[in-house]
Parts: sequence; C-alpha cells; structure tokens
Amino acid sequence: MLVGVKPIGAWQWIFKAFWLYGAVEPATGESFFWQFSHVDTACYQRFLDEFSKAYPDSLNLLQVDNGRFYKGKNLIVPENIILVFQPPYCLELNPIERLWEHLKADLKWVSFKTLDQLQAKVDQLLAQLTPQVIASLTGYPFILNALSVINII
Repeated sequence: MLVGVKPIGAWQWIFKAFWLYGAVEPATGESFFWQFSHVDTACYQRFLDEFSKAYPDSLNLLQVDNGRFYKGKNLIVPENIILVFQPPYCLELNPIERLWEHLKADLKWVSFKTLDQLQAKVDQLLAQLTPQVIASLTGYPFILNALSVINII
C-alpha cells in the first residue's frame, strides 16, 4: 500500500446486519455462539438462557461491558451465571473482543450481496475456529493468572 493513498474497495449503501453473541473460556478455548437479528434485552435474555442450558453444571462468569441490554430491568440472569461488568471504555479487558477482531479480519474488504451470504461466511469462520486458536486469542495472562490463583485452572 502506498503511504498517503486511500485504498479503494467495494462498497454498498445498503445496511443489513445480524449480531453474533458469544462467550469464550480463555483457558480452554471452549466457546458458545448464538446469532440474533438485533441487540436488545430480550435477545440477550435468550442468549443467557441458552448458555445456561448448555452449561447447567457449572457456575459461569460472563464478562460484559456496560451496554443497556446487559442491565435491562426485565433481564433475569440464570442462577448459574454471574455477569461481571468491566469498567467503561475498556474493551481491551474483555477476551472476546480479540476474537471479534480475528473474525472481522477475514471479512474486511468483502462486500456480500445478501445477509445470508455474510451469515454463511461467519458460520464458516466459526466452524474453523479450534479451541486452541480461541485460547491463544483470548487467554490473556492476567486472566489466566487470576483463574490459577482461584484454582479454576
């Protein structure tokens, strides 16, 4: 790339989207993802309920930012989940943010004709993720040290 020259890429004016909710276990790379058409408390409730059903025999800490939908007055956090709120404007503290960056890297400069094509590509990228890759992306030393201190790993 030439310095001072803007890159040229395909663009489109239409904006359609879906949201991928996810949770990762930084020590093992285990992951859980669910796609939704939008972001709100009702969708997050569904995500929590599905996550809770998938991991019923463990106490699960989910680190979240301070989004409104994490704090909705109608949100009922299942008994086997504890939401850990991170400080404002500190996305770098949340391990899953590195995973989102990793996924987005393969989507840069790609223009999909339909939302279904984008979802298919995201599904393909998720299927290619191994626990080892996820652990390498999300296993921040400070998190692994904290888990070790409390004898979780």
